[in-house]
Amino acid sequence: MSPILDNHLHLNPVNGRGAAAAEEFARAGGTHLLVVNKPSWSLVGEVDDEAGFRETFDLTVEVTRAASETLPGRAWPVLGVHPALVSRLVDRGYTPEGARDLMQAGLDVAGEYVADGPALAIKSGRPHYDVDEGVWEASNAVMRHAFAVGAEVGCPVQLHTEAGDDFGTVAEWAEAAGLPAGQVVKHYAERPITGPVASVIGRKEGLRAAAESNDPFLMETDFIDDPDRPGAVLGPKTVPRRVNWLREEGYDAAVRRAHVETPAAVYGIDTEGTLADA
Repeated sequence: MSPILDNHLHLNPVNGRGAAAAEEFARAGGTHLLVVNKPSWSLVGEVDDEAGFRETFDLTVEVTRAASETLPGRAWPVLGVHPALVSRLVDRGYTPEGARDLMQAGLDVAGEYVADGPALAIKSGRPHYDVDEGVWEASNAVMRHAFAVGAEVGCPVQLHTEAGDDFGTVAEWAEAAGLPAGQVVKHYAERPITGPVASVIGRKEGLRAAAESNDPFLMETDFIDDPDRPGAVLGPKTVPRRVNWLREEGYDAAVRRAHVETPAAVYGIDTEGTLADA
């Protein structure tokens, strides 16, 4: 068995399938998962302090441990603050600056979970929809703070951002904060990109483009584990199925790049060794 990693998947232990979705991934041939916490409001409701973030993160760590038990490899938590929280906070009466401060505090808490052991990386970003200038500035400040936290605790940062191909400026911000651009991952990349490492959503066109490039890349489903939207964005079986398709198309080297070499380079994880030890 060769490693198959889904780089960005959500498991909802409150009202979703939770670890059962990881079992489905494993039955399809998957071996490793990076489990990103659901937005705080999806798990614990509205958050106004660090305690709400800790509750969100603890639920995610717990379901990730349960998922690990179902896999031939293992799962790791990725913890952070969803960039859309800024809009929810502003709608509730926060100023953009107040929302920024609370979200940055949440990222500090996520950094603690990395420093203390259970989490592998943190998540941040900026809204993928139109916002006013004040919210945009606050969101960029939150993202730049995430880079500083990642640099301080020595971990990668996954980004949820708008669509696009060129994130060179974002990579420069990370480098300025002391975080190498090679440890910044653009979640939901639709094709190879400039700047961060692309985590390519599991659709054939984008995966073929990534496979034919010489760039490091990862694969993901962004499965959201929402009982009202089963299978959204892509189902847990998708990455294993796309790996089989890539191999049939002759992209064996690209499969190894996405599931062994890039995870090692970005996260420092050994997907082959953890599979052998399972």
